[in-house]
Amino acid sequence: MIRLPKSPRKIPLARQAVRNSCSVIILLTFLSAFYRRYWLDAHDPYKCNALLSRGHWLDPPIEPYLTRPFQKWQPPGCMLHEYTGKDIQSCMSGQRIVYIGDSATRQLFWASAKKLNMTVADEEMREAGKHEDLTFEEGDVMVDFIWDPFLNSSSLRGDLLSYLNDGLQGNADTVGKAGLVIVGGGLWFARNFGSDWLDQFKDSIDYLVPLLGLRRGAAATLYSPPGIRRQGKGHHVYVTPVQIPLYDVLSPVRAASMTPAKINPMNEYLYNASKTKGVKVVWSHSLMTWESEYAYEESGLHVIENVSSRRVDVLLNMRCNAELSLSQGYPFDKTCCSAYERERALGMRSLPLLIFTAPVIIGLWIHNWRQIRAVLCHELSQAFGIFALTLLYCFVADRTQLFNKGQKHFAHQEFLTMCAIVFALGVFSIRRSPVASSPCRFLSVKDRFADQPFLSRDQTDEWKGWMQFVILIYHYTGASSILWIYQLIRVLVASYLFMTGFGHTVFFLRKQDYSFKRSASILVRLNVLSCLLPYVMETDYLFYYFAPLVSFWYMVVYLTMRISHSRNVSLSFLLGKIVISAAIVTISIRCSTVFEKTFLLFKYTCGITWNVKEWRFRLQLDGYIVYVGMLAAILNIKVSEMLNAQRFPPQDRVGFVRRHWTKIHVFSVLLALTVLPSFWIFSRSFTDKFVYNTWVPYVSLFPIVSFTILRNSNHYFRKYYSSVFAWLGRCSLETFTLQFHIWLAADTKGLLSLGVFGREPTHTDGRHQDLIILTVVFLYLSWLTADATVLITKWVVDPKGAKGSLIAESVAKSEGKDRSDEFNMDRSKIGRHLISLYRRAANHLYTLWTEKLEVRLLSILLSMWILNMLNV
Repeated sequence: MIRLPKSPRKIPLARQAVRNSCSVIILLTFLSAFYRRYWLDAHDPYKCNALLSRGHWLDPPIEPYLTRPFQKWQPPGCMLHEYTGKDIQSCMSGQRIVYIGDSATRQLFWASAKKLNMTVADEEMREAGKHEDLTFEEGDVMVDFIWDPFLNSSSLRGDLLSYLNDGLQGNADTVGKAGLVIVGGGLWFARNFGSDWLDQFKDSIDYLVPLLGLRRGAAATLYSPPGIRRQGKGHHVYVTPVQIPLYDVLSPVRAASMTPAKINPMNEYLYNASKTKGVKVVWSHSLMTWESEYAYEESGLHVIENVSSRRVDVLLNMRCNAELSLSQGYPFDKTCCSAYERERALGMRSLPLLIFTAPVIIGLWIHNWRQIRAVLCHELSQAFGIFALTLLYCFVADRTQLFNKGQKHFAHQEFLTMCAIVFALGVFSIRRSPVASSPCRFLSVKDRFADQPFLSRDQTDEWKGWMQFVILIYHYTGASSILWIYQLIRVLVASYLFMTGFGHTVFFLRKQDYSFKRSASILVRLNVLSCLLPYVMETDYLFYYFAPLVSFWYMVVYLTMRISHSRNVSLSFLLGKIVISAAIVTISIRCSTVFEKTFLLFKYTCGITWNVKEWRFRLQLDGYIVYVGMLAAILNIKVSEMLNAQRFPPQDRVGFVRRHWTKIHVFSVLLALTVLPSFWIFSRSFTDKFVYNTWVPYVSLFPIVSFTILRNSNHYFRKYYSSVFAWLGRCSLETFTLQFHIWLAADTKGLLSLGVFGREPTHTDGRHQDLIILTVVFLYLSWLTADATVLITKWVVDPKGAKGSLIAESVAKSEGKDRSDEFNMDRSKIGRHLISLYRRAANHLYTLWTEKLEVRLLSILLSMWILNMLNV
């Protein structure tokens, strides 16, 4: 009979009930996503048809968007990418964009020109004539406009014949040819053809169909990403619907001929042509102005600049998304009409999962194949499984079309409501902290055991937790454009680094543990998730900047405290080391060669490409707050020693502090109460976040230190904490990292959505339901991943530990057993000899792995290096 490992400690019923409920929600989430992807959207899996035909404004001209409406157009289930001149150059290099039609089409021409070069386009627009052909060239991209309101010119015929011939011949040469053709007209038919306007319009559309190479039934194959068919190359022809004017404000001459009775039948014919003849009609252009008078200029005929720009974005998203997603890499925010991955990518993304499972299975098979059940029930195996499934979920959520993606849009009410809900949860979960054993006390001996230390563990976890909640809401609502919220977030990030400096300095001064094992444990714990995600998600390590940032500052604190640590008892020596460390780090950050040369070395030796500009920006923002945390830790310990000293000369500084401690305490509290509103007034004086960023390294310490003083100003404040905030604080690293892919979407640029709630095009349909369900999944997986990371870290640092001896248990169980029933092995002398050599080699490698931490870490780094060089 196989003996299983001892069962893990019993889980409380309430906690088990939460886990079971969350597991059911995850299962239902996947079932809903599969139902939406393979049933509701089976006809349009890549959202090409949705991009062309549907959508709504996230910021219509109503409160609170009256100042800047029509900025964000939301197609169903995907994100409209706002194209820049650089994007257009990358996609249309050496090709032409051709607009053919009337004045409404000419607006699209100028909108494209302004994307390429706003200044030059404005100058040429003022000098250009109305009813003439136009050309705009920027770099190696040419944009042409052909004035052809009746859609029958020779230029139109020439470009469409070129499109047809290249498509039939499979011609890959696109230089100088029209890579995107947009045809639009109809208003002039209504104005100039009297009673024959509809027949003339039909003849023009029927004239176009053979030139497009379309046939009856072609519509079924229209809407797949161009990258799947021709890697994004070739020609694309789209027809815009007849512009519906704002009838009430048209001039009398136009109002007499441009009537709904004339324009609606033309659009109906286009609709029938799209269904029966495969004509690609961009119906979303009409929806952008539907029942919205603010979308029009004063003439009532043409649309405002924002609307015409978004119309061009729809066309460019259709033409370029598939190609640029493959060539530009992350952030993968071009989710409309894009297939995301090459066919080989899914197999390569599974490589990290094999890394997790292979050592366990191989080690198991070497020693005793009968221990499979025991291994699968082991806590460490479950930790590996949770970690692997989390990585897989990240890939499925943010690198496939299984989940919908939507754009962010900021609303003050939503931001404040979410913060209020979180605050209420925090208040209702206030609990009393267990009695701590720390010697740091500012109270008398009789009250010592009822108090908590300065910045206790529960308190720092709570601090991290509520900050993490606010940061998550900040990212979800897209509040980075709101200056006062951005300023608050900058202080919160600095607060986390302050706690990094404080906590590690306190530990080093008290424990004097500068061992390699402890540092390895901290760095593995911080980085295991952010090191593996880049291989799965095709990002890079610095993209998940928080773990690298905390790791960097931990090493700074460690080296500062480690050098000549035997002399740390000298306050002057310790302060001198901190000053020197701050000077060296500041010079290294501001020097233009240190990180550049280091990152260049990584690129050529390890296959790593990191953004040095972004890394320097992150370091500069909080360049001194870690040292403030170190100084606060030193002050905390020194004051504690003074207040707890048994013998002291009454005239020295210890006696002075003890005699005047109440006054010092009251003064510091009053000062903190003054600093916080003063800092708020100071920060509100800024009108630009970039100017504010230059001040952050020097002023962020004031609100942070003030909050720390106030939070610890009374023993009641120290004794109580919010359990909800503390819970999130204990897995704040995982929530910060995983939010990039399983709560947000498109590498934080958008929002994840199930797509099964609210199929109607309103900006709130389904958003709240998605938020509730996906938040539960996100927080639950972050919680599980945090626990799994702790177990994996212990296994890496100490494989012989009680919860890390997975393979050791298999070895112990197989020692001395009769192996005659394990395999039907060859019992010849040579076979036994080979098996003996194999087992000795395996045991030697296992011993080397378990005995040497350096070997384990080098093996992990070697595996990562191999993956980098393979360019996974």
